[in-house]
Amino acid sequence: MKFTAQQIADILEGRVVGNPNEEVSKLSKIEEGEKGSLTFLSNPKYNPFLYTTNASIAIVNDSFEPEKEITTTLIKVENAYKAFSKLLEFYNEVKNNKTGREQPHFISASSTIGKNEYLGAFTYIGENVIIGDNVKIYPNSYIGDNTKIGDNCVIFAGVKIYSESQIGNHCKIHSGCIIGSDGFGFAPDEAGHFNAIPQIGNVIIEDYVDIGSGSTIDRATLGSTIIRKGVKLDNQIQIAHNVEIGENTVIAAQTGIAGSAKIGQNCMIGGQVGIVGHITIGNHVKIQAQSGISKSLKDHEVVQGTPAFSYPDFNKSYVHFRNLPKIAASISNIEKNLSAEKS
Repeated sequence: MKFTAQQIADILEGRVVGNPNEEVSKLSKIEEGEKGSLTFLSNPKYNPFLYTTNASIAIVNDSFEPEKEITTTLIKVENAYKAFSKLLEFYNEVKNNKTGREQPHFISASSTIGKNEYLGAFTYIGENVIIGDNVKIYPNSYIGDNTKIGDNCVIFAGVKIYSESQIGNHCKIHSGCIIGSDGFGFAPDEAGHFNAIPQIGNVIIEDYVDIGSGSTIDRATLGSTIIRKGVKLDNQIQIAHNVEIGENTVIAAQTGIAGSAKIGQNCMIGGQVGIVGHITIGNHVKIQAQSGISKSLKDHEVVQGTPAFSYPDFNKSYVHFRNLPKIAASISNIEKNLSAEKS
């Protein structure tokens, strides 16, 4: 699909400097720009590339004034970085604007689907499922019985959503995710064998939640595992049964959260963090990557380490840790000197 400079300027509320009929069909970095591509310039560090790029159109700030001749058509906007981000969103919408129902697919007669849907090939939709308007479900996805999915959601290829799950509006669930699988609940008998405890709860995902590829969210034993509005989850995250994650919290890849942990609003959790079960993390907490959280944290705490403790204290301690051989040698010398003085 091709767009002219003028069409792009209209979308971004910018103005064209150069040929308004210049066409582009792809995006590129400014240093790798080629004919027919669109790029942007917001960091002055990259100004030299604008004079050598082969990109047909470049988005720049209103304040930009060229120091020498430029062959690229410019689109001037108030903020080039934000404008380019807006354009990426628009491009993504156009690229993924699929509608209709591919064959083969299965939809239970008791289920209802809203308007303007897209169902990819080999999609399975179980009994009593309710799906809203403008929902896109990509191939090889499974939607279990009694599931509800709101408006404007995107379910990418290979997602499995177990029965009774509830998903809000404007959610994105990326490929390979599993929503609503059994929580990890087993009880030992007298012989030491572990028997599964039935997991009869569900998963509730509120509006504007993004879930990265390969992540798993377990259903509750009783009640609900809840992902609140605006939460953003990276790839390969494990969220156990009865966990609750507060609004607008972001969690990086490979983090694992054990059962019944409660995490507050607006938290930032780094990659490969481990959080034990049955604790409470406050609001606006920051947890550095690879930390192990074994106790509850209060609002606004910033922690690191395993077990995690105050981030400033961790940094101070780490300096001493790196110097342990020198410190040990110094202590050894002091002990030798003291022994020599006594003798």
